[in-house]
Amino acid sequence: MNIYLDYQATTPADPAVVAAMQPFWTAKFGNPHSSHRHGWEAEAAVDVARGHIARLLNMPPEAVVFTSGATETNNLALKGVMARAERRRLVTVATEHSCVLETARYLETQGFAITVLGVGADGLIDLAALAAALDPDVALVSVMAVNNEIGVVQPLAEIAAAAHAAGALFHCDAAQGFGKIPLDMPALGIDLVSLSAHKIYGPKGIGALVLRSGLDLEPQMHGGGQEGGGLRSGTLAAPLAVGFGKAAEIAAACMGEDAAHAEALWDAFLAALHVPHAINGSAVHRWRGNINLRFEGLDGDRLIADLRRLSISSGAACASAKGRHSHVLEALGLSRAQAKASLRIGWGRFSTEDEVRAAAAMIGDAVLMQRRTAA
Repeated sequence: MNIYLDYQATTPADPAVVAAMQPFWTAKFGNPHSSHRHGWEAEAAVDVARGHIARLLNMPPEAVVFTSGATETNNLALKGVMARAERRRLVTVATEHSCVLETARYLETQGFAITVLGVGADGLIDLAALAAALDPDVALVSVMAVNNEIGVVQPLAEIAAAAHAAGALFHCDAAQGFGKIPLDMPALGIDLVSLSAHKIYGPKGIGALVLRSGLDLEPQMHGGGQEGGGLRSGTLAAPLAVGFGKAAEIAAACMGEDAAHAEALWDAFLAALHVPHAINGSAVHRWRGNINLRFEGLDGDRLIADLRRLSISSGAACASAKGRHSHVLEALGLSRAQAKASLRIGWGRFSTEDEVRAAAAMIGDAVLMQRRTAA
Protein backbone atom coordinates (compact mmCIF):
# COMPACT_ATOMS: atom_id res chain seq x y z
CA MET A 1 0.00 0.00 0.00
CA ASN A 2 1.41 3.37 -1.08
CA ILE A 3 0.17 6.27 1.05
CA TYR A 4 0.33 9.96 0.11
CA LEU A 5 0.88 12.17 3.17
CA ASP A 6 2.51 15.29 1.74
CA TYR A 7 -0.54 17.53 1.44
CA GLN A 8 1.49 20.67 2.20
CA ALA A 9 3.57 20.13 -0.96
CA THR A 10 0.46 19.70 -3.10
CA THR A 11 -3.02 18.22 -3.00
CA PRO A 12 -4.68 15.86 -5.47
CA ALA A 13 -7.17 17.65 -7.68
CA ASP A 14 -10.74 17.11 -6.58
CA PRO A 15 -12.61 15.10 -9.27
CA ALA A 16 -15.22 17.86 -9.44
CA VAL A 17 -12.44 20.35 -10.23
CA VAL A 18 -11.15 18.19 -13.08
CA ALA A 19 -14.69 17.88 -14.46
CA ALA A 20 -15.25 21.64 -14.30
CA MET A 21 -12.02 22.35 -16.17
CA GLN A 22 -12.43 19.78 -18.94
CA PRO A 23 -14.69 21.76 -21.35
CA PHE A 24 -12.33 24.74 -21.29
CA TRP A 25 -9.52 22.67 -22.80
CA THR A 26 -11.70 21.67 -25.77
CA ALA A 27 -15.16 22.95 -26.69
CA LYS A 28 -14.90 26.17 -24.65
CA PHE A 29 -11.30 26.96 -25.56
CA GLY A 30 -11.68 30.71 -26.13
CA ASN A 31 -9.27 33.38 -24.95
CA PRO A 32 -11.10 35.17 -22.09
CA HIS A 33 -9.72 38.49 -23.34
CA SER A 34 -11.17 38.13 -26.86
CA SER A 35 -14.19 40.20 -27.93
CA HIS A 36 -16.31 37.50 -29.52
CA ARG A 37 -18.58 34.63 -28.47
CA HIS A 38 -15.80 32.17 -27.61
CA GLY A 39 -13.96 34.80 -25.60
CA TRP A 40 -17.08 35.98 -23.78
CA GLU A 41 -17.93 32.38 -22.85
CA ALA A 42 -14.49 31.88 -21.28
CA GLU A 43 -14.58 35.31 -19.63
CA ALA A 44 -17.97 34.57 -18.03
CA ALA A 45 -16.64 31.32 -16.55
CA VAL A 46 -13.55 33.11 -15.22
CA ASP A 47 -15.77 35.74 -13.61
CA VAL A 48 -17.75 33.01 -11.84
CA ALA A 49 -14.47 31.54 -10.56
CA ARG A 50 -13.36 34.96 -9.38
CA GLY A 51 -16.56 35.23 -7.38
CA HIS A 52 -16.08 31.87 -5.65
CA ILE A 53 -12.54 32.80 -4.60
CA ALA A 54 -13.56 36.27 -3.43
CA ARG A 55 -16.47 34.98 -1.34
CA LEU A 56 -14.16 32.80 0.75
CA LEU A 57 -12.36 36.00 1.76
CA ASN A 58 -15.49 38.23 2.03
CA MET A 59 -14.18 40.38 -0.83
CA PRO A 60 -15.70 41.58 -4.12
CA PRO A 61 -14.83 39.58 -7.27
CA GLU A 62 -12.88 42.48 -8.79
CA ALA A 63 -10.38 42.22 -5.90
CA VAL A 64 -9.06 38.92 -7.32
CA VAL A 65 -6.05 39.20 -9.65
CA PHE A 66 -5.07 35.86 -11.16
CA THR A 67 -1.38 34.92 -11.30
CA SER A 68 0.66 31.78 -11.99
CA GLY A 69 0.84 30.81 -8.30
CA ALA A 70 1.87 31.94 -4.85
CA THR A 71 5.52 32.60 -5.76
CA GLU A 72 4.58 35.11 -8.45
CA THR A 73 1.90 36.56 -6.18
CA ASN A 74 4.27 37.12 -3.27
CA ASN A 75 6.77 38.75 -5.60
CA LEU A 76 4.06 41.01 -7.00
CA ALA A 77 2.74 41.93 -3.55
CA LEU A 78 6.08 42.75 -1.93
CA LYS A 79 7.83 44.37 -4.88
CA GLY A 80 4.65 46.06 -6.07
CA VAL A 81 3.91 47.72 -2.74
CA MET A 82 7.48 48.73 -1.94
CA ALA A 83 8.10 50.25 -5.39
CA ARG A 84 5.23 52.71 -4.94
CA ALA A 85 5.61 53.36 -1.20
CA GLU A 86 7.18 56.48 0.26
CA ARG A 87 8.37 54.44 3.23
CA ARG A 88 11.41 52.21 2.73
CA ARG A 89 11.19 49.31 5.21
CA LEU A 90 9.63 45.85 4.95
CA VAL A 91 9.01 43.69 8.04
CA THR A 92 8.64 39.94 7.71
CA VAL A 93 9.30 36.75 9.72
CA ALA A 94 12.10 34.17 9.70
CA THR A 95 9.64 31.29 9.15
CA GLU A 96 8.12 32.67 5.96
CA HIS A 97 8.20 30.71 2.72
CA SER A 98 11.42 31.12 0.75
CA CYS A 99 9.64 33.07 -1.99
CA VAL A 100 8.88 35.80 0.56
CA LEU A 101 12.31 35.75 2.19
CA GLU A 102 14.16 35.70 -1.14
CA THR A 103 12.01 38.55 -2.43
CA ALA A 104 12.84 40.50 0.72
CA ARG A 105 16.55 39.86 0.16
CA TYR A 106 16.21 41.10 -3.41
CA LEU A 107 14.50 44.28 -2.19
CA GLU A 108 17.41 44.82 0.17
CA THR A 109 19.77 44.88 -2.83
CA GLN A 110 17.55 47.62 -4.29
CA GLY A 111 18.09 49.89 -1.30
CA PHE A 112 15.13 48.94 0.88
CA ALA A 113 15.56 48.17 4.58
CA ILE A 114 14.43 44.71 5.69
CA THR A 115 13.58 43.54 9.21
CA VAL A 116 13.21 39.78 9.69
CA LEU A 117 11.58 38.95 13.03
CA GLY A 118 12.27 35.74 14.92
CA VAL A 119 9.66 33.44 16.43
CA GLY A 120 9.34 31.55 19.69
CA ALA A 121 9.96 27.84 20.08
CA ASP A 122 6.26 27.39 19.27
CA GLY A 123 6.70 29.10 15.89
CA LEU A 124 4.52 32.07 16.81
CA ILE A 125 5.48 35.67 16.24
CA ASP A 126 6.15 37.84 19.30
CA LEU A 127 3.67 40.70 19.02
CA ALA A 128 5.77 42.89 21.30
CA ALA A 129 8.79 42.40 19.02
CA LEU A 130 6.62 43.27 16.04
CA ALA A 131 5.42 46.46 17.71
CA ALA A 132 9.01 47.43 18.52
CA ALA A 133 10.00 46.93 14.87
CA LEU A 134 7.23 49.15 13.49
CA ASP A 135 9.01 52.44 13.10
CA PRO A 136 7.62 55.26 10.90
CA ASP A 137 9.56 53.97 7.88
CA VAL A 138 7.74 50.61 7.66
CA ALA A 139 5.61 50.38 4.53
CA LEU A 140 4.61 46.72 4.65
CA VAL A 141 4.37 43.81 7.09
CA SER A 142 4.29 40.34 5.51
CA VAL A 143 3.33 37.31 7.64
CA MET A 144 1.89 34.00 6.44
CA ALA A 145 -1.36 32.58 7.79
CA VAL A 146 -0.47 28.88 8.15
CA ASN A 147 3.15 27.77 8.03
CA ASN A 148 3.89 25.30 5.24
CA GLU A 149 6.36 23.26 7.31
CA ILE A 150 4.97 23.24 10.84
CA GLY A 151 1.30 24.19 10.35
CA VAL A 152 1.39 27.01 12.92
CA VAL A 153 -1.39 29.60 12.57
CA GLN A 154 -0.31 33.17 13.27
CA PRO A 155 -2.50 35.77 15.08
CA LEU A 156 -3.47 37.63 11.92
CA ALA A 157 -5.92 40.16 13.37
CA GLU A 158 -3.40 41.29 15.99
CA ILE A 159 -0.63 41.58 13.40
CA ALA A 160 -2.86 43.60 11.08
CA ALA A 161 -3.90 45.93 13.90
CA ALA A 162 -0.27 46.57 14.85
CA ALA A 163 0.72 47.24 11.23
CA HIS A 164 -2.17 49.63 10.67
CA ALA A 165 -1.51 51.47 13.93
CA ALA A 166 1.96 52.21 12.57
CA GLY A 167 0.62 53.31 9.19
CA ALA A 168 1.81 50.18 7.36
CA LEU A 169 0.01 47.71 5.11
CA PHE A 170 -0.39 44.04 5.99
CA HIS A 171 0.24 41.29 3.42
CA CYS A 172 -0.56 37.66 4.21
CA ASP A 173 0.71 34.63 2.31
CA ALA A 174 -2.37 32.42 2.76
CA ALA A 175 -1.39 29.63 0.36
CA GLN A 176 -1.61 27.05 3.16
CA GLY A 177 -4.56 28.61 4.99
CA PHE A 178 -7.02 29.57 2.25
CA GLY A 179 -9.96 27.17 2.16
CA LYS A 180 -8.87 25.51 5.41
CA ILE A 181 -9.38 28.19 8.06
CA PRO A 182 -11.77 31.18 7.99
CA LEU A 183 -10.06 34.17 6.35
CA ASP A 184 -12.32 37.22 6.30
CA MET A 185 -10.01 39.89 4.90
CA PRO A 186 -11.99 42.97 6.04
CA ALA A 187 -12.66 41.55 9.51
CA LEU A 188 -9.03 40.52 10.02
CA GLY A 189 -7.67 43.74 8.55
CA ILE A 190 -5.61 42.11 5.79
CA ASP A 191 -4.75 44.38 2.86
CA LEU A 192 -3.28 41.83 0.44
CA VAL A 193 -3.54 38.03 0.34
CA SER A 194 -1.55 35.53 -1.74
CA LEU A 195 -3.26 32.29 -2.83
CA SER A 196 -2.38 29.09 -4.68
CA ALA A 197 -4.92 26.72 -6.25
CA HIS A 198 -2.98 23.47 -5.92
CA LYS A 199 -2.99 23.68 -2.11
CA ILE A 200 -6.82 23.38 -2.06
CA TYR A 201 -7.40 20.47 -4.50
CA GLY A 202 -7.19 22.74 -7.54
CA PRO A 203 -4.80 22.78 -10.51
CA LYS A 204 -1.12 23.67 -10.43
CA GLY A 205 0.02 26.76 -12.29
CA ILE A 206 -2.50 29.31 -11.03
CA GLY A 207 -2.82 31.50 -7.96
CA ALA A 208 -4.17 34.92 -7.10
CA LEU A 209 -3.43 38.17 -5.38
CA VAL A 210 -6.50 39.52 -3.59
CA LEU A 211 -6.21 43.14 -2.52
CA ARG A 212 -8.44 45.75 -1.04
CA SER A 213 -9.60 48.65 -3.17
CA GLY A 214 -7.39 51.70 -3.49
CA LEU A 215 -3.98 50.07 -3.19
CA ASP A 216 -1.33 51.27 -5.64
CA LEU A 217 1.12 48.56 -6.74
CA GLU A 218 3.85 48.60 -9.36
CA PRO A 219 3.27 45.88 -12.01
CA GLN A 220 6.07 43.32 -12.20
CA MET A 221 5.30 42.02 -15.71
CA HIS A 222 4.59 44.37 -18.58
CA GLY A 223 2.41 43.62 -21.58
CA GLY A 224 -1.29 43.65 -22.25
CA GLY A 225 -2.29 44.40 -18.67
CA GLN A 226 -5.06 41.83 -18.71
CA GLU A 227 -5.54 41.42 -14.95
CA GLY A 228 -6.30 43.90 -12.20
CA GLY A 229 -6.59 46.96 -14.40
CA GLY A 230 -3.06 46.52 -15.73
CA LEU A 231 -1.47 45.07 -12.59
CA ARG A 232 -0.68 41.68 -14.15
CA SER A 233 -0.11 41.01 -17.85
CA GLY A 234 -0.46 37.74 -19.73
CA THR A 235 -3.20 35.66 -21.33
CA LEU A 236 -5.19 34.09 -18.53
CA ALA A 237 -5.41 30.28 -18.51
CA ALA A 238 -9.19 29.98 -18.38
CA PRO A 239 -9.25 26.22 -17.56
CA LEU A 240 -6.97 26.78 -14.57
CA ALA A 241 -9.00 29.76 -13.35
CA VAL A 242 -12.20 27.71 -13.61
CA GLY A 243 -10.54 24.89 -11.67
CA PHE A 244 -9.36 27.30 -8.99
CA GLY A 245 -12.84 28.71 -8.65
CA LYS A 246 -14.41 25.26 -8.39
CA ALA A 247 -11.87 24.27 -5.73
CA ALA A 248 -12.76 27.42 -3.77
CA GLU A 249 -16.47 26.69 -4.11
CA ILE A 250 -15.96 23.17 -2.74
CA ALA A 251 -13.72 24.48 0.08
CA ALA A 252 -16.43 26.94 1.14
CA ALA A 253 -18.94 24.11 1.37
CA CYS A 254 -16.59 21.61 3.04
CA MET A 255 -14.40 23.74 5.32
CA GLY A 256 -15.95 22.58 8.57
CA GLU A 257 -16.04 18.96 7.44
CA ASP A 258 -12.44 19.12 6.21
CA ALA A 259 -11.28 20.63 9.52
CA ALA A 260 -13.06 17.95 11.55
CA HIS A 261 -11.59 15.26 9.30
CA ALA A 262 -8.08 16.68 9.76
CA GLU A 263 -8.59 16.72 13.54
CA ALA A 264 -9.74 13.09 13.54
CA LEU A 265 -6.73 12.03 11.48
CA TRP A 266 -4.41 13.94 13.84
CA ASP A 267 -5.81 11.99 16.80
CA ALA A 268 -5.70 8.67 14.94
CA PHE A 269 -2.11 9.18 13.81
CA LEU A 270 -0.78 10.11 17.26
CA ALA A 271 -2.68 7.26 18.89
CA ALA A 272 -1.00 4.80 16.51
CA LEU A 273 2.53 6.24 16.78
CA HIS A 274 4.23 3.93 19.25
CA VAL A 275 7.68 5.59 19.57
CA PRO A 276 8.90 8.68 21.48
CA HIS A 277 8.72 11.88 19.46
CA ALA A 278 8.38 15.64 19.78
CA ILE A 279 6.05 17.93 17.84
CA ASN A 280 7.82 20.89 16.23
CA GLY A 281 5.84 24.08 16.68
CA SER A 282 2.72 24.78 18.68
CA ALA A 283 0.41 21.79 19.06
CA VAL A 284 -2.47 24.20 19.80
CA HIS A 285 -2.23 27.12 17.35
CA ARG A 286 -2.00 25.11 14.16
CA TRP A 287 -3.79 23.52 11.24
CA ARG A 288 -4.31 19.88 12.26
CA GLY A 289 -3.69 18.61 8.74
CA ASN A 290 0.04 19.17 9.27
CA ILE A 291 2.29 17.53 11.84
CA ASN A 292 6.05 18.04 12.01
CA LEU A 293 7.69 15.39 14.19
CA ARG A 294 11.19 15.14 15.63
CA PHE A 295 12.88 11.84 16.48
CA GLU A 296 15.95 12.87 18.47
CA GLY A 297 19.27 11.50 17.29
CA LEU A 298 17.96 10.00 14.05
CA ASP A 299 18.41 10.88 10.38
CA GLY A 300 15.13 12.04 8.85
CA ASP A 301 16.34 11.58 5.27
CA ARG A 302 17.30 8.00 6.06
CA LEU A 303 13.87 7.43 7.62
CA ILE A 304 12.23 8.71 4.45
CA ALA A 305 14.44 6.42 2.37
CA ASP A 306 13.34 3.48 4.54
CA LEU A 307 9.68 4.44 4.15
CA ARG A 308 9.37 3.93 0.41
CA ARG A 309 5.62 3.29 0.58
CA LEU A 310 5.00 6.67 2.25
CA SER A 311 5.06 10.00 0.46
CA ILE A 312 6.25 12.29 3.28
CA SER A 313 8.98 14.91 3.46
CA SER A 314 11.59 16.50 5.66
CA GLY A 315 10.34 20.01 4.93
CA ALA A 316 9.26 22.31 2.11
CA ALA A 317 9.42 20.73 -1.34
CA CYS A 318 11.41 23.66 -2.75
CA ALA A 319 14.06 23.29 -0.02
CA SER A 320 14.19 19.49 -0.25
CA ALA A 321 14.75 19.68 -3.99
CA LYS A 322 17.86 21.80 -3.42
CA GLY A 323 19.16 19.77 -0.49
CA ARG A 324 18.78 22.68 1.92
CA HIS A 325 18.15 22.43 5.65
CA SER A 326 14.89 23.77 7.02
CA HIS A 327 15.18 27.46 7.85
CA VAL A 328 11.80 27.16 9.61
CA LEU A 329 13.01 24.58 12.12
CA GLU A 330 16.22 26.49 12.70
CA ALA A 331 14.12 29.61 13.43
CA LEU A 332 12.40 27.63 16.21
CA GLY A 333 15.80 27.22 17.85
CA LEU A 334 16.41 23.64 16.74
CA SER A 335 19.95 22.56 15.99
CA ARG A 336 20.89 21.27 12.54
CA ALA A 337 20.89 17.75 13.99
CA GLN A 338 17.37 18.21 15.41
CA ALA A 339 16.10 19.66 12.15
CA LYS A 340 17.63 16.73 10.30
CA ALA A 341 15.80 14.36 12.66
CA SER A 342 12.40 15.81 11.72
CA LEU A 343 9.66 14.71 9.34
CA ARG A 344 6.74 16.68 7.90
CA ILE A 345 3.56 14.66 7.48
CA GLY A 346 0.36 16.07 6.02
CA TRP A 347 -3.08 14.64 5.34
CA GLY A 348 -6.21 16.02 3.79
CA ARG A 349 -9.65 15.51 2.29
CA PHE A 350 -8.88 12.20 0.63
CA SER A 351 -6.78 10.66 3.42
CA THR A 352 -8.32 7.90 5.56
CA GLU A 353 -7.90 6.89 9.18
CA ASP A 354 -6.62 3.49 8.03
CA GLU A 355 -3.93 5.22 6.00
CA VAL A 356 -2.69 7.45 8.82
CA ARG A 357 -2.69 4.58 11.31
CA ALA A 358 -0.74 2.42 8.86
CA ALA A 359 1.68 5.30 8.25
CA ALA A 360 2.22 5.81 11.98
CA ALA A 361 3.01 2.11 12.39
CA MET A 362 5.45 2.20 9.46
CA ILE A 363 7.19 5.29 10.84
CA GLY A 364 7.41 3.75 14.31
CA ASP A 365 8.92 0.56 12.91
CA ALA A 366 11.46 2.54 10.86
CA VAL A 367 12.42 4.60 13.92
CA LEU A 368 12.97 1.48 16.03
CA MET A 369 15.00 -0.15 13.25
CA GLN A 370 17.25 2.90 12.88
CA ARG A 371 17.76 3.07 16.64
CA ARG A 372 18.67 -0.63 16.78
CA THR A 373 21.10 -0.24 13.89
CA ALA A 374 22.74 2.75 15.57
CA ALA A 375 23.05 1.02 18.95
